[in-house]
Amino acid sequence: MKVQVLQHVPFEDIGSMRPWLAARGATLGYTRFYADPDLPAPDGIDLVIAMGGPMSVNDEAELPWLRAEKAFLRELVARRVPMLGVCLGAQMIASALGARVYPNAEKEIGWFPVWSVPGGTGASADCFRFPCESRVFHWHGETFDLPPEAVRLASSAACANQAFQIGRHVIGLQFHLEATPESAAALIDHCRDELVAAPWIQTEAAIRAAGADVYTESNALMDGVLDYLTPPPGT
Repeated sequence: MKVQVLQHVPFEDIGSMRPWLAARGATLGYTRFYADPDLPAPDGIDLVIAMGGPMSVNDEAELPWLRAEKAFLRELVARRVPMLGVCLGAQMIASALGARVYPNAEKEIGWFPVWSVPGGTGASADCFRFPCESRVFHWHGETFDLPPEAVRLASSAACANQAFQIGRHVIGLQFHLEATPESAAALIDHCRDELVAAPWIQTEAAIRAAGADVYTESNALMDGVLDYLTPPPGT
C-alpha cells in the first residue's frame, strides 16, 4: 500500500495511524508543505491522508501551495483514491470540492463528544457508522459547508459538520481520532495561546488529564475508519 501524507506543520503528524499502517506494510511518502510544497504524481497512490494545521484553507495569498494542494485533492477524489482528511485536512477536501470554509460560532478545543448522524440525506447502508456517542479530541476554530454529494456522519453541540463521507472512498473528520498523549501535548505546546476561557475550550490541565482508555477508544475508532477506506481487494 502506497500512502501519501500531506503534512502542514511538523507538530501535526499521523499519530496512532502509524502502527496501523506499519502492520499493513504501507510505504509512506510525505509532502511537508512547511519545508517543501512539491506534490507527487498521483499515479499509484493507494491512500491519501491530509493532516491538520493552524492555518486556514482561505490563506492562499500567504500560502500559495494551498491552491496546489486543493487541485491535488480534487484530482485524487475524481480518481476515487481513498482519502482521509483530519481537521484542516477535512476542511481542505471540502474547499477543494467547492464548499465554503469559515469561522465556526465557537472554537472547540479539548475532549468533547460527537454524535453519529444516522439516516442523513444521501446516507446508505454502506456509509461508515460512528457510535451513537464518542468522546474525541478537538482543536479547531473553523467549520465548513458539506461539499456536493457528501453525507454528514457526525455532529457535536458546538459544530454541526464534524464528519462527512463522499462515496465509498473519502472521509473528512474535524476531530483527531489519531490523537496520542504526545500529539496532544505537541498541540498544546505550539498553540497554547488558543486556550482561553470559552464554553467549548478546555483548560490545559483538563486536556492533559485524559486517561489512557480515552485514547485507546479513539484510536480504535481511527483504525475502523482506515479499515473502511481500505477494504481488502474484492470486498
